Amino acid sequence: MSEPVNEYVLTLSCPDRPGIVAAVSGLLAERGCNIVESQQFGDGETGTYFMRVQFTALDDTDPDELRGAFASLVPELGLQWRLHPLAERPRVLIMVSKGGHCLNDLLYRTRSGLLDIDIVAVASNHPDLRPLTQSYGIDYHHLPAGPGGKAAQEAEILTLVEHYRVDLVVLARYMQILSDDFCAKLPGAIINIHHSFLPSFKGARPYHQAHARGVKLIGATAHYVTADLDEGPIIEQEVARVDHSHSPEELVAVGRDVECLALARAVRWHAEHRVLLNGDRTVVFR
Repeated sequence: MSEPVNEYVLTLSCPDRPGIVAAVSGLLAERGCNIVESQQFGDGETGTYFMRVQFTALDDTDPDELRGAFASLVPELGLQWRLHPLAERPRVLIMVSKGGHCLNDLLYRTRSGLLDIDIVAVASNHPDLRPLTQSYGIDYHHLPAGPGGKAAQEAEILTLVEHYRVDLVVLARYMQILSDDFCAKLPGAIINIHHSFLPSFKGARPYHQAHARGVKLIGATAHYVTADLDEGPIIEQEVARVDHSHSPEELVAVGRDVECLALARAVRWHAEHRVLLNGDRTVVFR
């Protein structure tokens, strides 16, 4: 019988140079680890090398010893790296307003085993989606911007992040702008979804504006949140073709579908540690 094993993902970036793959694979081989998936990308513009390695290690392998071994490569290769046990599912807080399509999709995919995440709570500035959330047995927190304003509301959200030990915040059509201070507290740990009409059709009723201009493509963008509104590193985009026969309401329905698809993929790839930040862009090892 084969010995029990644990599975890990190593992600790294460093200045591109010969010997990176050899150093990493050699280190794993010396410790009896077996690589089951490996992907690399060298960015010729920045001279940066990116790598994702999924591997198994014997059950008695000490994770701290592995971390120490990878840390020993830092002086020589200039690594920035992280080691993730695959058995540890990200703990996710979903934030919504009134539109429930993305929330419903994420809840369903998680319950169906299509997303390896734990949705630990949902927070909203409206009470509307409490019944949907609670039907899945998940805590729902109604956090309107009350007398204390946005700062007090965001402090409550951060309290939830700490209480539930949240790894990732997902804005599933949360129609409020997060403050720069809030974004700075969770770098690379907030994913947003929005339509891809920006900057052409800003403000209210973007699908009606798009209909009036006769658009032929409906799109959605999932990205990490930064202090630059809707300009964080893009993780995934999805499009659908439309034509003159679509009413504004039909464009909205198409838009909801592509928003769900793009957001679900972004959350999945983040949860599987397939997304590496590359300045204002991302490297996604699908």
